[in-house]
Amino acid sequence: MRFISAGITDIGISKHTNQDSMLIKVAQTKNQNQIAIGIICDGMGGLEKGEVASATVIKKYEQWFQNELPKTLDHVNMEAIATEWVQLLKDLNYKIMQYGKGERINLGTTFSGILLIDNKYLIVHVGDSRIYKLDNSLEILTEDQTFVQREINRGNMTYKEAEGDPRKNILLQCVGASVEVNPEIEIGEFKENTVFVLCSDGFRHVLSESEIYMYLNPNVLIDKNVMEYNSRQLIEMVKSRNEKDNITVGIIKSVL
Repeated sequence: MRFISAGITDIGISKHTNQDSMLIKVAQTKNQNQIAIGIICDGMGGLEKGEVASATVIKKYEQWFQNELPKTLDHVNMEAIATEWVQLLKDLNYKIMQYGKGERINLGTTFSGILLIDNKYLIVHVGDSRIYKLDNSLEILTEDQTFVQREINRGNMTYKEAEGDPRKNILLQCVGASVEVNPEIEIGEFKENTVFVLCSDGFRHVLSESEIYMYLNPNVLIDKNVMEYNSRQLIEMVKSRNEKDNITVGIIKSVL
């Protein structure tokens, strides 16, 4: 499998710092195939030093991708990698929390990460950033770990009610601000001409799924230039609709 990728982050219209951090990388393997990793971390908007938390997590996973993953590529085991990723997050959760206590500050971050090897994907997820899969249609591969999503799942709230609920940004867990993190894990398969879209909540709050699909479906994204141009068009659309948060989107497309 081979991949093309792009990523754009924007501070938005009201924040003084960009607390989003992103990792999008494609690497060559010995057998001339490619592997890809994508991670979105959204530093907690209401907490101090969210950008420190998100950047710390991204740096650790970039080191893992460069130094640890190559050792396992001869015998890839996605379940074992999932276990490794979860442990990394648990270690980072403790490290960031201890740093916050020492500095007397609160900080945390979401984590939505995907690893693509051959025709398989691994997703590990904490918080309310999202990963979408676009082929013949759009599918959300992660579930928002928020108060309102939990209430929807329990039948106590409708999606319409959730949109206007003042508690919609309350997370059930995040890395660095939860006593314990229990990431969501998904392992699946994909085909050529599939697009994976990773985004912070600031990107998708005011966009419809049909708009995301229109601009980012695999038939439209013919190369990196189009990926970047269409991503920027959507980001400008988001800003014009008065979204107040940082805005980040990353794209990975599988190609022949």
